[in-house]
Amino acid sequence: MSNALEHPLTAAIKPLLDAVGATAVEPAEARPDDVVLEWEGLAAVAVRLPHLSSALDRLLAEMVRQFDGRPLTELDRAEKQRVVALLEERGAFTVRHGVETVASALGVSRFTVYNYLNRQEGSRKG
Repeated sequence: MSNALEHPLTAAIKPLLDAVGATAVEPAEARPDDVVLEWEGLAAVAVRLPHLSSALDRLLAEMVRQFDGRPLTELDRAEKQRVVALLEERGAFTVRHGVETVASALGVSRFTVYNYLNRQEGSRKG
């Protein structure tokens, strides 16, 4: 099979690629920072990882999906707290301007996001 995009390995990893925002490319088109996956000793598909800058956008889109497609601004307080907890677990607040971006997506202030984060920290200690 010469077309990497039709290779069974590509089909098998598609859900993972979609989840992390990566794309499959032909091994011959691989860049030095792509990850080339082999199948039976031959290059089958190259995986192009996304830039970190888009990671938070993907996480926020995943939160919308997890909350039945509702805009995050329309979630109730408890749901917004859950979103913040999930995003913290996934490292969203290690990204530059993460708190500001999440606050904007939720329709709350940065102060509110910090309060949600502090509440989580307090519940873990107690």
